[in-house]
Amino acid sequence: MCGIIGYIGNNDAKAFLLDGLEKMEYRGYDSSGISVMSGNKIHTFKKRGRLQILRESLKNQQDVSGFVGIGHTRWATHGGASDINAHPQNSQSGRISVVHNGIIENYISLKNFLLEKGFKFISDTDTEVVAQLIDFYYKDNFFEAVKTAVSKLEGSYALGILCSNEPDKIIAAKKDSPLIVGIGEDENYIASDVTALISKTRKIYRLEENDIAVVKKDKVTIYSNAGKKVLDRDKDCTTIDWDIESVGKGNYDHFMMKEIMQQPKVLKKTIDSLIKNGKIDFLDVGLTDEYLKSLSKIFIVACGSAYHVGVVGRYVVEKLAKISVEVELASEFRYKEPLVDESSLVIVISQSGETADSLAALREAKKLGAKVLSIVNVVGSSIANESDYVIYTLAGQEIAVATTKAYSCQLSVVYILALYFAERFKSISDDDLSKYIAELISLPDKLELILQQKDELLEIAQKYKDISCAFFIGRTLDYAVCMEGSLKLKEVSYVHCEAYAAGELKHGTISLIEKGTLVIALLTQDELFDKTVSNLREVKARGARIFAITTANHRSKINEVADDVYFIPECLNLMSPVLSVIPLQLLSYYSAFLRGCDIDKPRNLAKSVTVE
Repeated sequence: MCGIIGYIGNNDAKAFLLDGLEKMEYRGYDSSGISVMSGNKIHTFKKRGRLQILRESLKNQQDVSGFVGIGHTRWATHGGASDINAHPQNSQSGRISVVHNGIIENYISLKNFLLEKGFKFISDTDTEVVAQLIDFYYKDNFFEAVKTAVSKLEGSYALGILCSNEPDKIIAAKKDSPLIVGIGEDENYIASDVTALISKTRKIYRLEENDIAVVKKDKVTIYSNAGKKVLDRDKDCTTIDWDIESVGKGNYDHFMMKEIMQQPKVLKKTIDSLIKNGKIDFLDVGLTDEYLKSLSKIFIVACGSAYHVGVVGRYVVEKLAKISVEVELASEFRYKEPLVDESSLVIVISQSGETADSLAALREAKKLGAKVLSIVNVVGSSIANESDYVIYTLAGQEIAVATTKAYSCQLSVVYILALYFAERFKSISDDDLSKYIAELISLPDKLELILQQKDELLEIAQKYKDISCAFFIGRTLDYAVCMEGSLKLKEVSYVHCEAYAAGELKHGTISLIEKGTLVIALLTQDELFDKTVSNLREVKARGARIFAITTANHRSKINEVADDVYFIPECLNLMSPVLSVIPLQLLSYYSAFLRGCDIDKPRNLAKSVTVE
């Protein structure tokens, strides 16, 4: 979840490190720091708080010029946010400096071992243990010291390491946390994310599990289980084709709004990549009819918003394909002894492709004999690389911590998968298949209509900006979307929210409804509309204020009970989640804006969750 950056070349390292950290601040922002090699001495500067505080503090320092350095922006795991706990963490001799993303699970035993050897510690972090351990093993060979030290580590890590005795190199090491090497002309880089490097290079190499890279300004050497490998920038590297403008806010105040507004475009791009000439095209995915016929069950495994996509997927796949689906939180999956075997397909959904809990669940599923299909947004990510089948969403780089466009693209892929399964299992007629595909293709235009009316959501947000809690209710697919709407509002506006299946309110939760309580209701499923209206009457009788989202054909009935209503475009009921989530995203954004919250960097959160 932290951001790592490193530079070695002929230019000012400090300037590059600060600019790179700024582009990755969404990965963690409670503190930041840099270490720059000047001659044979490491100069380290770090500060609690946002990166701007570090920038300001460096203005008051004597100019430290150097051509080698590492930097870090932190999301705290071990020890609170403080100057001392910020990275880089250095060994007591000052010879080793380390930046780290991940968690060292056995750091206490390693720390006790080092204490017995006379080492003294000043921070609460697990990372300082890594720096001290490398120093302990250093015997005039930097690489061998790192190799020995990481062999003692349990847990996850992406490491960038400097040694003052060998100032011509950075060493990078990776296990279960993302780390890339960027290849330049007479300069090279390391980073947690390509976002930090895109202005300098489009040639990157994604380190694989247990790789150790020795990065010099004119050469990169990878040491892995397969042996030593010198990287060739033209043969071994991936070329990134992103537009540099995609990592900027453009004319928007926040990345979150920019990404909300990008949804029609990226949704269409994702759908068009999988539907050609009105037919689902999974030729590149590799799922065969023979394999699909062997399936008895599907598991969807994910975290956070991706899990909510999975809840929608369960309803849709079971309805269309007539096969049993279980949705599991990735953080629980491998600890519950899941009943997975070779007749199970496990679908893992992750925006980054590096989500630690989801990666662990993937490995557990494969260990139990299941095939894994991943839905990810990052080509070459760990989850993609370890899956049997991969479908890529084409959301582009998502910077805001609260996901919007990645969620919508994941939803579209789940719908296409459900239709593909239904087609292969012959559980859907050709006419119905064509009808659903046509609806899918039309959704980006309908989504555009909602975004053109976004000011309506600003007016509604102004009415409710001072609320302290809210309840989201709906049934079946509407309930699934309520889960995501509740998460969005609490993530960015810090309003306490809960999502409930509407029929469950009477089983206890209605005791929390009092005068002025906001209830946000989704009513897009025609056959369940009247039942949900009955639930709204129950909360209305107890003083609740109601904001409802439905379609215009229910205008007269909903106006009788709701205080405010937003009407989404008409669509097939089964497809409504793709549309109904957009007003909830906008409501969350505007609520956070009106409450003065830091929308792109909500407190205590970070974008890519690479720790368990």
